[in-house]
Amino acid sequence: MATDEREIENLLYLYAERLDLGDISGMSRLFEHGELLGPDGKVQGNSADAIATLYRQFVKLYPDGTPRTHHVTSNAMVTVDGEQARCRSYFTVFQATNELPLQPIIAGCYEDEFLKTAGKWHFTRRKMLPRLIGDMTQHQQFPPT
Repeated sequence: MATDEREIENLLYLYAERLDLGDISGMSRLFEHGELLGPDGKVQGNSADAIATLYRQFVKLYPDGTPRTHHVTSNAMVTVDGEQARCRSYFTVFQATNELPLQPIIAGCYEDEFLKTAGKWHFTRRKMLPRLIGDMTQHQQFPPT
């Protein structure tokens, strides 16, 4: 049986895997009971549907259905307190497209909060704190203004 810490780490990795596969719906369902905050602390989305909409507006998907990215999550420091937990971890996103050779495009930190309900851990909050930003031109799309 996996420890609480391992189950929480697996949620971090599942987020990265689903996003890299272009499974925005699956990724956003991880936040069914949570919210996503920007670096300024403002809520960017507070439901699976709102977060899916945000990502569909922001993340460019290629003909293979993926964003052509590879998220690496590391340095996870998980603290469990009963049915609640916190985690601080690093992320680095690599990307390669026909126009962009393989390279890191952004790196930073996640500050996550979790709740265990009916024996299962889920995100309640994720704050993204980008620290280093490279060439994001092949990753971002912006909705028409």
